[in-house]
Amino acid sequence: MYVWARMVRMMATARSRGPYAMGGEGRLAFRCLPTDIDFNIHLNNARYMMLADLGRIDLFVRAGLITLARKNGWAPMMGGLQAVYAREIRLWRRFEVVSSIETWEGTQVVGKHRFVLDNGETAALILTTAGVYDRKARNFLEIDEVVAALGRAVNPRPPTQTERIFMTSHQGLRSLAKGVGRSR
Repeated sequence: MYVWARMVRMMATARSRGPYAMGGEGRLAFRCLPTDIDFNIHLNNARYMMLADLGRIDLFVRAGLITLARKNGWAPMMGGLQAVYAREIRLWRRFEVVSSIETWEGTQVVGKHRFVLDNGETAALILTTAGVYDRKARNFLEIDEVVAALGRAVNPRPPTQTERIFMTSHQGLRSLAKGVGRSR
């Protein structure tokens, strides 16, 4: 239930954070609750993914993507992620999820979610890859097309070396999951 409460809170306060500008950051504040913890009494690893989802949905709502997607029969979809945990988020600790759209190439968008403690230290970092699926055409859209449909005139920056490694790793894992190149 509290997951939905956090979602409702994020949606209800989205307007107060203003429109999302490509290249900017979104910030959502949280506290680690008893329902978030594991037996180590810190934020459960699965909860990081759920909170990153909220950060991503916040960006999509504020950029106008959710409205546009509903109108056009599109579906923003996650492709994959990679997470690293640097510091624990203990029970009752305040933290922020700082989310951003870093860049895009073809049909892939690279996002970043930093979990920032109340002292400014990064507790975790999640890189994501996502796309926008056109249900009618049954394919993923070029992100440049989606950005243009949003009325934005923004060009992506080239992926950094770290982002390129992440994107390549994602494509390799995706091929494994789909059984491409698997010997039988």
